[in-house]
Amino acid sequence: MRGVTGLILAGGKARRMGGGDKAFEVLTNKPMIAHVIKRIAPQVSELIINAGGDVSRFNDFGLEVIADVIDGQAGPLAGILTGMEWLATNRADSEWLLTVPVDTPFLPDDLVARLMQPVLDGEAELTCAETNGRSHPVVGLWPAGLAGDLRRAMLDEDMRKIDLWTARHRITHVAFDAEPIDPFFNVNRPEDMEAAAKILAEGN
Repeated sequence: MRGVTGLILAGGKARRMGGGDKAFEVLTNKPMIAHVIKRIAPQVSELIINAGGDVSRFNDFGLEVIADVIDGQAGPLAGILTGMEWLATNRADSEWLLTVPVDTPFLPDDLVARLMQPVLDGEAELTCAETNGRSHPVVGLWPAGLAGDLRRAMLDEDMRKIDLWTARHRITHVAFDAEPIDPFFNVNRPEDMEAAAKILAEGN
């Protein structure tokens, strides 16, 4: 969708899977991030990665990598702010930021269109996904114009929880079908990796 930039939040460590870089955990012969790129790239005008450390490890993917603008591993809210501010500085024609975590290999093909619809209908300032009544706040659509508000909340109030910040704005939770699989299934543990491999083997 034109005017929407996608941001893969790839800063998390795979601690529950023994450590390492979760983006490069191998799932059916491909790094986890490759599955996310395949799902999201066709839905956005541009796709970038939020991660720290040596950015050269992402060279094979041909995507720009941006580090958090707030120090101290401040969590996914810092990644969202980083993406918003990057848009304001580098892509003035892109008003919207889509964020997705790097450990969700089954993201829906209509994610951006469905998250954008309440905004187009004038019902929301921002949106996030939900399944079975459970919110997935990291899977969200964010207006770049709220970057200043988010920066103040993070620096002046030490805000770290996404839900606390979004509660201050008109947010709509967009429900997605969780059958036959939850499209926001997180791969966090070795058993999750096994389950994800089985799902992919079955053609999902």
